[in-house]
Amino acid sequence: MPLDADTIVDRRRLRRKLTFWRVLAFLVIILAVVGTVFAAGGRRGLLGSTTGSIARLTVQGLIRGDTERVESIDRLGRSSAKAVVVHIDSPGGTTAGSEQLHDALRRLAARKPMVVVVDGLAASGGYIAAMAADHIVAQDTSLVGSVGVLFQYPNFTDLLKTIGVKVEEIKSSPLKAAPNGFEPTSPEARAAIESIVLDSYAWFKSLVQSRRHLDGEQLDRVADGRVFTGRQAFDLKLIDELGDERAAVAWLAKTRGIDANTPVRDWQMRSRFSDFSFLHPAAALFEVIGLSSIARSIEQAGAVKAIEQLNLDGLLALWHPSATN
Repeated sequence: MPLDADTIVDRRRLRRKLTFWRVLAFLVIILAVVGTVFAAGGRRGLLGSTTGSIARLTVQGLIRGDTERVESIDRLGRSSAKAVVVHIDSPGGTTAGSEQLHDALRRLAARKPMVVVVDGLAASGGYIAAMAADHIVAQDTSLVGSVGVLFQYPNFTDLLKTIGVKVEEIKSSPLKAAPNGFEPTSPEARAAIESIVLDSYAWFKSLVQSRRHLDGEQLDRVADGRVFTGRQAFDLKLIDELGDERAAVAWLAKTRGIDANTPVRDWQMRSRFSDFSFLHPAAALFEVIGLSSIARSIEQAGAVKAIEQLNLDGLLALWHPSATN
């Protein structure tokens, strides 16, 4: 049945009203999000608010190359913060990313009194970062160490044989793109990768030797890849003190002349929307008002961290307990 002119006009009017309310709701949500960000910044002491205070710098999760983090740490070195407490809770990550973070923290330590607090875990690359400080504090049950590196790659040879797939390749030399996971690893390729691992392992051990003043049998005891509790790490001289942030501030007061009553304020290294928990209800609101595509984008942004955890390429300084052990 054809629609008359009045019906068509009414429908267009309703559509315009619906669009207006959707746009209005969108603007309200944007204002709420911006307000929450600024409110969180005021509560947590974001960039520039550490004047006359001790800055709390937090390193969590997997460590990889991150120029934004390095730039933020360098800004902290130029800030008016009196000192820095670095909290670390990380299983490590790539060796290059861990080295980059260590170097950035060493530059920071050259400009500000700095102490590291191990919250739950400072293993492998996380311990590389921790060694940037001259004083490391850990709780009794924190996990510390895992001095070593690894190179992991999947090998699909048997699977490809089962499903009848053969990968053909033409390459300039036998060790180009080896190992590739599509053929058995040759002894030459294995030897080449092993030389890289051993060279990086020697670098890691030399860092422990120079930063923790360990040598000989002491170094060998802590460099076999295992992790230690805070109590064990203290006896092995991998850390300097058992305690938490209060112990770190007390050390700054005793050895660096920092007033023990100086407030400690967070220094946020980055401000990524996907890190904010309020994005999930915001996505739900977008869904309610009919902007489902925006809602899906927000939810996908929240998955960025999980994707990053699966995207570690190259040589790793990473502690990951095996489920079969």
